[in-house]
Amino acid sequence: MCGICGEATFLGQPASVEAVAAMAGCMVPRGPDAEGIVARGRVILGHRRLKIIDLSEKSEQPMVDPELGLTVVFNGCIYNHKELRAELQAKGHRFFSDGDTEVIVKGWKEWGTALPKKLFGMFAIAIHERDSGRVILIRDRLGIKPLYVSEGAGRLRFASSLPSLLAAGGVDTSIDPVAFNAYMTFHSVVPAPRTILSGVRKLPPATLRIYEPDGRTKEEVYWTVSYERSAADVARSFGEWREALHDSLRTAVARRMIADVPVGVLLSGGVDSSVVVALLAELGHTSVETFSIGFEARGGEEGDEFKYSDIVAERFGTTHHKIRIEESRLLDALPGAIDAMSEPMVSHDCVAFYLLSEEVRKHVTVVQSGQGADEIFAGYHWYPPLAASNDPAGDYARAFFDRDHERYLAHVSPDYAGADSARAFVEEHFATPGADDAVDKALRLDSTVMLVDDPVKRVDNMTMAHSLEARVPFLDHELVELAARMPAEHKLADGGKGVLKALAREIVPPEIVDRPKGYFPVPGLKYLEGRTLDMVRGALDSEKARGRGLFRREYLDTLFENPTAHITPLRGSELWQCALLELWLQRHGV
Repeated sequence: MCGICGEATFLGQPASVEAVAAMAGCMVPRGPDAEGIVARGRVILGHRRLKIIDLSEKSEQPMVDPELGLTVVFNGCIYNHKELRAELQAKGHRFFSDGDTEVIVKGWKEWGTALPKKLFGMFAIAIHERDSGRVILIRDRLGIKPLYVSEGAGRLRFASSLPSLLAAGGVDTSIDPVAFNAYMTFHSVVPAPRTILSGVRKLPPATLRIYEPDGRTKEEVYWTVSYERSAADVARSFGEWREALHDSLRTAVARRMIADVPVGVLLSGGVDSSVVVALLAELGHTSVETFSIGFEARGGEEGDEFKYSDIVAERFGTTHHKIRIEESRLLDALPGAIDAMSEPMVSHDCVAFYLLSEEVRKHVTVVQSGQGADEIFAGYHWYPPLAASNDPAGDYARAFFDRDHERYLAHVSPDYAGADSARAFVEEHFATPGADDAVDKALRLDSTVMLVDDPVKRVDNMTMAHSLEARVPFLDHELVELAARMPAEHKLADGGKGVLKALAREIVPPEIVDRPKGYFPVPGLKYLEGRTLDMVRGALDSEKARGRGLFRREYLDTLFENPTAHITPLRGSELWQCALLELWLQRHGV
């Protein structure tokens, strides 16, 4: 796991070593073990390394292969790198390292644009071809690894984090009105390629983009997930799907144990992470280190789920760490958590993951996490009603959106009172071929858009802030393809995630499966009071916020009068949503 960055110019001027160094310097937490910069005139690549596979210097980056004329920087992990290495060696390629980076180098030479289809893992890759002068950017299928780009003035810059691009300068930092509408409406989800800033975009998942030396580009989407089913898929019994899931998920978990350092598990005590622990036990991994976090209760809402994680830890004999966070520490950690956000993320559990990662990193460098199961196996409350919906996009928006467009217009400044672009995006996505069932339409949207730019981004940003690599077995692309072929009724069964719960009943304690659905509770950010409320008020009443003028003052005044009365359909604080955006902009100098 690492941070990558670079610059390419297209008008004959040399690339800026200073800009690339600034970007790399901004990503030290993503890669504290080593730094490298390779300059080739109009193209410069930079890298920060966190050593996970092949701890020697032979796998240092940028990796240069003079014989092939390729320079590569890479963030992520290729779980099938040993199998690909053997395939490439059989074709005559010789290797000088034992890591996965060199497999990308040789693989690009051998397979070209077919390379990403052969990679099993999470990755953001940049390749410079010496002889053609081309620069190639590639992002993994589910967008687990981030890749931000800034284009203009005859140059391209890219980095693993948006703040890195800001550190290099020359970015248009005006607020993108379409992205602002998405942030305020789509629960802070800003679909690729946009970000909240007009001058920064992100490479969409499953995308390969080629930049020619003159700046012309071409790109391809090399993977999509289809919810179309064969007759055999439809005829397959629930029990057969459960067994297929068991096999596929066991393989996904096993793949993510590949490392030259210990691998732990983030154990919330819910079904998803508990199944991961159980499968590791099946695979023979004993004394796995597991980690849970809890906060003080607020508003009658519990702040931890230790009673459930304790059950799983005892059942499977894990070395379990329970991390209790006092509210004072929560507030003290907020600036660091906001700094770690590549984009503003309103979910309360960002700071939870930030603090959890800080503690986990004291014990391990890699963890597996249960993110993605709800989006893949229909675990959220808005899926069952869609099964009988006559207005799928509308019903989805009513359940998921933080506010409808009428309320949006009443809350934001007239300068940003544009079209209902978030709703239009959902309607367009639902209308795209490949998912006929309303539930499938929502699952496809959530797994390829919402998941990428909320839960997965959150986990990447908060873990990497403390040099911790997080791996997500539920987003193994073969598992995602299997789940998409599964009829929706099997996923909706048992109140949601039916087939996953059926598997869980076979391998984890029943108390875990039959418990109420849990979340990562951070009550102190939902029921704003005390020091947290003072911080929020200070941000939104500041001269910078008033000058920016994103929100109507009468709306903010209403929120401050009674913060706990304004909770979104997804149980978030409207006041925190407004404040987090302003805090993020101020923390990043926008």
